[in-house]
Amino acid sequence: MALLDHLGVSVLDIEQGRRQFHPVLTALGYTLGIEAPNGISWDNGDETEIIIFPIRDEADAAPHRHGEAGWQHLAFSVASREEVDRLHAIAMEAGWTAVREPKLYPRFNERYYASFVEDASGIRLEFVHNPPRDAAAG
Repeated sequence: MALLDHLGVSVLDIEQGRRQFHPVLTALGYTLGIEAPNGISWDNGDETEIIIFPIRDEADAAPHRHGEAGWQHLAFSVASREEVDRLHAIAMEAGWTAVREPKLYPRFNERYYASFVEDASGIRLEFVHNPPRDAAAG
């Protein structure tokens, strides 16, 4: 099975991107990798690397709008509802905007607890705790 090796995301302002992504990614266990004017990366051991890039000079300098073609959101699966709450608070402190506060989403299932945040470039993340049915019962 093919695994995701890395994820590259273009942001409007690379320094603002660093201020917003760094606290969230380090809270998720990532470590700062390469820092360069043309990109900043975070690594999680042998797992997926996340890289932010500045937009190109000829690019439209407008934030991505949710629901348009392209990026939808990236969901991070975490171990508990408390971890969803903690990551949401870290994102808020780092300047992300709450799209949806942490809560249950029974339309997905009765165990699905998540929050959604968006950065200044319109990049949306989800923090989700969705334990298997048998684990939630015990």
